[in-house]
Amino acid sequence: MRKYAFFLVALILIFSGCQKENKDLFTIGLFQVDDAPTLNAVRKGFLSALEEADLLDGVNIRMVIRNGMGSIPEVQRIAQEFVSSKVDLIVPFSTPCLQAALHASSEIPIVFSSIANPFLAGAGRSVNDHLPNVTGISSRGPIKESLAFIKQILPGTKRIGTLWTPSELNSNYYLDLAKEGAKEMGMEIIAVAVNNKSEVLLAAQVLVNKKIEVIYQISDNTINASFEAVSRVADENALPLFGGALFSTNLGACAAMGWDFFDMGHRAGEMAIRIKNGESPGDIPIQYMNKVELHLNLNAAAKQGVEFPEEVLKKADEILKIEGKSRKESATL
Repeated sequence: MRKYAFFLVALILIFSGCQKENKDLFTIGLFQVDDAPTLNAVRKGFLSALEEADLLDGVNIRMVIRNGMGSIPEVQRIAQEFVSSKVDLIVPFSTPCLQAALHASSEIPIVFSSIANPFLAGAGRSVNDHLPNVTGISSRGPIKESLAFIKQILPGTKRIGTLWTPSELNSNYYLDLAKEGAKEMGMEIIAVAVNNKSEVLLAAQVLVNKKIEVIYQISDNTINASFEAVSRVADENALPLFGGALFSTNLGACAAMGWDFFDMGHRAGEMAIRIKNGESPGDIPIQYMNKVELHLNLNAAAKQGVEFPEEVLKKADEILKIEGKSRKESATL
């Protein structure tokens, strides 16, 4: 009996020591606003960068990962939780998360990713002139390039429809860019507002009734999390659907131009490693993504009455074929 008691005490001491040791590990508080495919890809890329640097959760770092599940109050609560638990680094994915992190702390280092316009969110004034505890990767999408592509594929287009979320700063920003770009090209953006994911299907149906010729769905957290509803309406009405993020071709858009969000997260992970190693966020310039990729979905294009010329097929980075299999094309963009 004494022998068993000795082993029990030993195990308790070892476990207690591990707990104390884990609390002393460099702790990263990572959070995203919801389960949007873009944000999930960013998270995977970020964690991949840490693993490649042999930074492992529970071994030499501690990861605390949270999801706001679309609730802004929950996002704000998570940011406060990170501050009260004294994490060493806060990693917000999405504009609402960055805003919450900035409000919660002006001292804890912050590395953001998947933020359309970090300066509107309060991160600073330029890539070099930003808050001393903040840096990251902006996801500002290639809006004008996407509109020019639509014009190339469907030259007669005049009225382009999109959904937007007024409560999202990033969505307002993208809508303004889309309106500006469309006007320059002799087109008009027709927008219908949504407040939450449950409204997306009905809003898409309302949008179709506004005599639009094409849907170009700008990227925001609410729409990204329920993009399939938009593609369903596009298919039912044989209406061309172009996405504002690459993942959208897997969910029914005939084409999309944008960034590799896994790579975006990976780059943010590399920044986090530099900060863990002692570099100040204030000395690391905010970065933009710069390699625009083109993804096509030929099955969706057939349903929506869109045909891509051979030169477009040749320069696509990825094509989802009619039989549902994806293939990579040589990048020539």
